[in-house]
Amino acid sequence: MQKYLEIAGRTPVLIANLIGALALLFVVFPALPIGGELLDAMPAYTHAEAIAAMESYGESGRLVYAWSSLTLDVLLPIVYVSFLAGFLYRFPPAGVLRGIVFLPFAAGLLDLAENVQLTLMLTRFPDVGATQVALASWFTMAKTAVAAVSMSAAVVFAAVAAVRLAGRRLRGRPA
Repeated sequence: MQKYLEIAGRTPVLIANLIGALALLFVVFPALPIGGELLDAMPAYTHAEAIAAMESYGESGRLVYAWSSLTLDVLLPIVYVSFLAGFLYRFPPAGVLRGIVFLPFAAGLLDLAENVQLTLMLTRFPDVGATQVALASWFTMAKTAVAAVSMSAAVVFAAVAAVRLAGRRLRGRPA
């Protein structure tokens, strides 16, 4: 794990993972011919909302969504987990628990579990029960919460690193 984090924390790897995540989020996923708002992009959803969304996709949209959940949306957690874990590993403030680098991995695992639930719902439609939807929605909410904490930690770590760097430069020490 140490070697993975060291590699993920290298500048070229951080940049590549950030570009990959942004490209998937803002170019690839919006271009998919699904025909409606993605369930995993919603903060949460009820059974009625999930059924309405899946109806709006149509058969071809559901097929594309299911396919992308098992392919492209497996790649997304890999790149955002690698970016966030590498960033948190590389720029930890003094005194911060190193265990915080594992938060992105938790988000990624929740994301993958969400993908499985969504694929099951999309392929079983219209036979989708309220319990199945509740479980999928819970994974969506949990993934979002843990990813938000991970991203917030990355922003705080970046701010602390910037302040430290500025302080060193003001004191005339090399960065």
